Amino acid sequence: MQQIALIAILGIVIVDIAFQKATGAVPQSSVAGTILLTLAFLAAAIAVGTHEAIVNARGAGGYVVSIALAVLGAFVAASLSSIVLDPILRLMSLEGSIDPRPWSFVASAGMMLFVLIGARFGLSKGKRWR
Repeated sequence: MQQIALIAILGIVIVDIAFQKATGAVPQSSVAGTILLTLAFLAAAIAVGTHEAIVNARGAGGYVVSIALAVLGAFVAASLSSIVLDPILRLMSLEGSIDPRPWSFVASAGMMLFVLIGARFGLSKGKRWR
């Protein structure tokens, strides 16, 4: 699980850095940047669900349920993460900063961490029903 978290957080930061070097930033005005980040979060949640299904030797139905619970937990956590991350980023007063981009890396990594925690939380709540 630690490897998934490390790869996911490094991956989202690398994607963010690559977009900022190539295009100036992850496109905020178009849908492409949002879809790219959402696909990265979705891939991480699917990886967590698949890992849980492999470790616990689930059948085909178990794979589907594990992935569904991980994705559901991840998207709930992603929607709640803005409640936590927005005030933190506002406290950092980026108005006088010449280059606010490093904080976008922190925000992306923080959101990925919330997504991974949410996926694990969804799986842990689903174990009660099994």
